[in-house]
Amino acid sequence: MSSAERGRVAIVTDTTADLPPELVAKYGLYVMPQILIMGDKSWRDGVDIDSAAFYELLRSTKGFPSTSQPSSASFYDLFSSVSKQAEGIVAVLVSSRLSGTINSALAAAADLPDTPIEIVDTRAVSMQLGFIVLAAAREAAAGGDMSAVATAARSMMSRTGVYFVVDTLEYLHRNGRIGSAAMLFGSALSLKPLLSIQDGIVTPVAKIRTRRKALDHMIELIGQQVPSGTRMHLAVLHVAAPDECAQLRQELVTRFHPVDVITAECGPVVGAHAGPGTLGAAFYIE
Repeated sequence: MSSAERGRVAIVTDTTADLPPELVAKYGLYVMPQILIMGDKSWRDGVDIDSAAFYELLRSTKGFPSTSQPSSASFYDLFSSVSKQAEGIVAVLVSSRLSGTINSALAAAADLPDTPIEIVDTRAVSMQLGFIVLAAAREAAAGGDMSAVATAARSMMSRTGVYFVVDTLEYLHRNGRIGSAAMLFGSALSLKPLLSIQDGIVTPVAKIRTRRKALDHMIELIGQQVPSGTRMHLAVLHVAAPDECAQLRQELVTRFHPVDVITAECGPVVGAHAGPGTLGAAFYIE
């Protein structure tokens, strides 16, 4: 590693960002694995188990998966290692209203008082979080200091959005990420709920009778937030639904002509909450 690289601000995130491996490599990101649990077994997301293996496990195993945040000891080890290679660390992490990850990171940072660490609670998840991470990474790559990098992340937070259509609310409900009232919202007549992340929590947006109409409504809502002529950046998301994701990607590209498009399969931990068949889109405008 060159002296210039050693002097840069390092970006830490977690696996719920669903960032494609090529972007992690391009920006030299450090990614803390979340923990996936099924029965009496646990795995580190993206380390001990990948998406393909997890979704095969779901098909072949009875019961529902659960998840756990990384420990403060894991963050301590990562921060200690990264601090030897960077002038400071900005940790851009999943919403504190969805996970205890922020608390683990704060505890680790408190045990490293001589290491410059800034922790950003993005109030986001999946590629909505991913876009915030990339904003920080671009600022770091341009030579920005810790304050500039953290500011870039926080400034992106207000410009991102995400919507997703789940095949069933059962996974979110069993994992405690959506309340009983919202569970009833999606159960009658097998409605296909359109959801979003608002202020860091899973929020029902509309109850729609068919999956196709739910996706159409999602596209319309994105259109309402992307003024004509605006430069838009897009990520299309799926949980074990690659063919439908490809079709949705084409529809969104035709409608919005984004500057760039990322296709991301949600990792095991996000997939454990959303459930197979989930489709979504994250975006931001310049």
